[in-house]
Amino acid sequence: MAAGLGTRMRPLTATCPKPLVKLNGTPLIDHTLHRLADHNISPIVVNVHYLADKLERHLKNSTIADVIIADERAELLDTGGGALANLEVLGPGPFFILNSDSLWIEAVKDNLAAMLEAWDADTMDCLMLLAASENSLGYSGNGDFDITVDGLLSRPLPGKKAAYVHTGCCLIHPRAFASSPQGPFSLNLLWDQALAARRLFGLALTGLWLHIGTPEALKAAEEKLKP
Repeated sequence: MAAGLGTRMRPLTATCPKPLVKLNGTPLIDHTLHRLADHNISPIVVNVHYLADKLERHLKNSTIADVIIADERAELLDTGGGALANLEVLGPGPFFILNSDSLWIEAVKDNLAAMLEAWDADTMDCLMLLAASENSLGYSGNGDFDITVDGLLSRPLPGKKAAYVHTGCCLIHPRAFASSPQGPFSLNLLWDQALAARRLFGLALTGLWLHIGTPEALKAAEEKLKP
């Protein structure tokens, strides 16, 4: 997912799409592409909208991985609509959805490998990678989900904080889109449907999630990643 406007990252995104903002000299999206390439994950589809020409040029010249461009110049489809529009390219099995700034520092176990190992097609429509709300760099919100003993997710009660926050990475099956609307819509719609059907699961990230939403968070991440 690389089509957002990056408004919270201004002024860095005034003339540069957020995926091309550099973290320690490397564009954010290249960090994500390297992770996918390291796992031999393909095809890789990247949607473009804001300052699309710059991002498309960068991706076409990339030596990290072959990328299919999903052009959303005419209409920004949001996270759910962007994925729905590319289901045919992504194939009949489960696929990863990652924000272009889905970054974390690995620890004991590789997190994408752990997600693939934990995936259960019989019980899951979506498996989300979640980070502890209280132990994530650059994040100060109220969280998104709690994880039950069996891995099922639940939303916190109104006014309560959730223990975990979505990292911008999930593994999802195309059947989750069966009743989705056409056009722009958020993945939150599908997550709520899967939650109601008891088919939304979560896996706690091992390591440190880097929430790079602002210039200040970018600077903090650079400090954390220094050797």
